[in-house]
Amino acid sequence: MNWYVVYTKPKWEKKVAEKLIQLGIDCYCPLIIQLKQWSDRKKKVEVPLFNSYVFVHLNEAERNSVFQVAGVVRYLFWLGKPAVVKDQEIEIIKTSLKAPNISEVSVSPIQVGDKITLESGAFANQRAIVQEVSSNYYILVLETLGCVLKIKYK
Repeated sequence: MNWYVVYTKPKWEKKVAEKLIQLGIDCYCPLIIQLKQWSDRKKKVEVPLFNSYVFVHLNEAERNSVFQVAGVVRYLFWLGKPAVVKDQEIEIIKTSLKAPNISEVSVSPIQVGDKITLESGAFANQRAIVQEVSSNYYILVLETLGCVLKIKYK
């Protein structure tokens, strides 16, 4: 069984997770507590860590069962295939959010100028600088190899 990423309607993450659990589908919607301020008060609110994403733990054959739930839009795809999240990555998220000394967590997309380390493929463990981000590719500068890498995704 793999962890897949389901893309939901905006602000439907918690509702979708509840409905998936009712259907007997193992899912995980990481939540954090944020302090929200309105004009008349402040309040601590539980919000999803990843906007519009819920993780589901399913066999490949059962993947279509999530579409029974209102609010599910599609699966997140990476390189033309449904994005698969490793068990250890889900565990890291779970344990990190349980840590008592974390006061604020935010998730931001990769941006131009970010320094990253490639984790897999032919260039695994190589450090790169993000030069360009597009809707279907990244351009990375691999300084130690003296080359530019264009990664396309669908």
